[in-house]
Amino acid sequence: QVQLVESGGGLVQAGNSLRLSCAASGQTINRNSMGWFRQAPGKERELVAAISWVGGVTLYADPVKGRFTISRDDAKNTQYLQMNGMTDEGSGVYYCSAVRDYGPIPENDGTSDSRGYDYWGPGTQVTVSS
Repeated sequence: QVQLVESGGGLVQAGNSLRLSCAASGQTINRNSMGWFRQAPGKERELVAAISWVGGVTLYADPVKGRFTISRDDAKNTQYLQMNGMTDEGSGVYYCSAVRDYGPIPENDGTSDSRGYDYWGPGTQVTVSS
């Protein structure tokens, strides 16, 4: 079992940057593909970025490409989401997620469905002010 806890959320002005962290416990995550999802009020949980457990393969939602960077430090059992050039659309609850052991990024048509992830953190709120 993997337990995930996000941190780093808060209030950020449009155009500025924010870095989210996700600390894992219960087991090492070096065999888990990981993801970040965002859920805005009244909307479904949507992929922001994902990273594979091997090979460093990444997947980004189109709106964040070139501005957000997902990374992982398996030695620290932590993954990160660096968010630059924040926009109003970036507001929401950000969730850290992990796929079952040795599973690839659940990719379909250039995105990743939340139903393919097995472990979730409680989320951290990000609010972008304009």
